Parts: sequence; C-alpha cells; structure tokens
Amino acid sequence: MTITNTIFKSIKKASIVAFSSIALFSCSDDDDAPEAVNEEEVITTVTINLTPIAGGDAITLMSQDLDGDGPNPPVVTVENLAANTTYNGTITLLNETESPAEDITEEVADEDDHHQFFYTVSGSINNTTYSDTDENGNPVGIMFTLSTGDVGAATLGVTLRHEPKKPNNGTLADAGGATDVDQSFSLTVE
Repeated sequence: MTITNTIFKSIKKASIVAFSSIALFSCSDDDDAPEAVNEEEVITTVTINLTPIAGGDAITLMSQDLDGDGPNPPVVTVENLAANTTYNGTITLLNETESPAEDITEEVADEDDHHQFFYTVSGSINNTTYSDTDENGNPVGIMFTLSTGDVGAATLGVTLRHEPKKPNNGTLADAGGATDVDQSFSLTVE
C-alpha cells in the first residue's frame, strides 16, 4: 500500500506542477489595449473650389455619387477655367448619406499626418502646389494652388490616400497607402 500511496503522491505532484506551469504560461501580463479600428468613411461628394488670385470668377468642380458603389455613375459638374491664371484651391469631402451631411474634410484635417491628397494634371493645367502641411511639415492638400496655361483641354485628377508614406516624392506609387478618393475632372481652359 505504501508503494501505491507513493505512486499516487508522485502523480499528484506531477499533476500540480504541470497545471501550475500551464496556468503561468497561459496568463500573460499583457495590458496592451486592442488597437482602435478606424472605420473607412463614406465619401459621396468631392467639391473643389478654385478662386483666381488676381480676381475673377470662382470655379466649382463637383463629383457626387449618392449611391456609392451602386449602379449609377457619379454626377460630375465642372466650370471652365481661365487661361494663364493661378487659383487658390480648397477641397471638401462630404458623406451625404447622412442628414445633415457629414463633413469628412474635418476628419482628414484632424488626422492630417495620416492623409494626403495627390493632384495630377495634364493638358492646359501647368501644375498644382500644396498650401498646407501636417504637424511634421509634410503636405496634406486640403488647400492648394493650381496654375493654368494657354487655352485648351485639361484634366485634373485628385486622389486621397489614407496612411501614405510621409515624406514621399509626391507620386502615388511612392506614397502607397489606401485610396479613399479617386476622381478625375475633364476641363476646358478658355
């Protein structure tokens, strides 16, 4: 019977040691809070306002897609630009599926170190230049300037990237990140 008791005591000790080891390794001192999930915002409307620096008529470009990924394409409205003119530009993003419409531009401004607009031009638009920066001095693009050239056709593309590499060389390829907005406007410079 002593042999049996000794065997049971050994088994009992081994079980306690094994259970304690498992308990120690399965409980960690990991107090890290789970990373907050930043849900992607719905952007239905992109509006670009262009005001000539030397005076003249303000121009509005707008793309509105109220059904999002639905069957209807965005409704794009444009106005003609003046030749050989420099404009101050601002961009506004709205979620018009809510009432009142939610201004997504405010979130982009609040998280400017995680966002950047990229403007691509062709034809009679010479260039765009950033007029705003984030806290680290990197461009954001909510405010910009746009310069036109001679009379002709032009294209202005706007892309908003979430979490791009900053600083970057000003190209979408170098910036990376996720695309939140990608819109192109076909324009006439007169």
